[in-house]
Amino acid sequence: MGFWKTFFGGEPDEETEKREAETRNFELLKYDGVKAMRMGQTDYAVKCFEKALETKDDAEVRDYLSRAYLQLGRYDEALRQLKTVMALEPDNLNLKLQAASVAYIKEDYDEMAALCDQALALDNESAAANLFYARAELGRKNMVQAIARLSRSIALDSELVEARLVRAQTLLGMGDVKGTREDVDWLKEHTQDNEDVLLADARLLAAEGNVTQAMEAYGLVVDANPFCTDAFRERGKLRLDSGDKAGAEEDMKMVIELNPQEMADVSGDYSAEGIERKTRQAYSNMNPFGI
Repeated sequence: MGFWKTFFGGEPDEETEKREAETRNFELLKYDGVKAMRMGQTDYAVKCFEKALETKDDAEVRDYLSRAYLQLGRYDEALRQLKTVMALEPDNLNLKLQAASVAYIKEDYDEMAALCDQALALDNESAAANLFYARAELGRKNMVQAIARLSRSIALDSELVEARLVRAQTLLGMGDVKGTREDVDWLKEHTQDNEDVLLADARLLAAEGNVTQAMEAYGLVVDANPFCTDAFRERGKLRLDSGDKAGAEEDMKMVIELNPQEMADVSGDYSAEGIERKTRQAYSNMNPFGI
């Protein structure tokens, strides 16, 4: 603009040139921030986004900044940015669920429930919002309300695997073996080699008293994920209770190998006798089936 005014004999508009320079600077900072995030240079990305916002308040940049804060573990700041964007876009359901997920990471379940209330005020038929609300209720130890929310989520979207899985895990923790079996059977039919589903099935079989089948099921979990310490730990407990001391020690050795801190509070050496002592002490302290 300044060029054309000069070309035709006029003076450049300083205010216009200043705005155009600020716009260019804003776009450059935004671009550099996004590029830095993609390259894993999150600290630099934050500086770019923060500087960009000094020039211009922009919902997209705030969203990027919240994601960068999240990567750095700066959860309070991430949530503040999302709330600012929510104020700019009050009808954006996904933003409210995104904020709820940050509250979940913070383990601030009251905040999470409040955000889910806002989401449901926009769309009471949202299966995802009901699932998020259920997780908030679980965090607040409101098990009955959590089951109700999970059931509502499933009623709205019968194919929502995550809701089925969380309900199965919750029901098993509450001792409802029959209800758990219905969900686990559905999950097994609709998923393949899903580690969480296989683990839920193994735990359920153990709770039903089907020890041999449970140990086989834990083997499937290990096949799906050879680094699943829960599977080794819980199968080892079953082996120990069944009199298979060698098998229990073998599983506990895997637990120690995968997670050395597992035995940080258990004294003893790593001889055969030491491992047996560690194994018995560790298994005596654990909650059966990880529930």
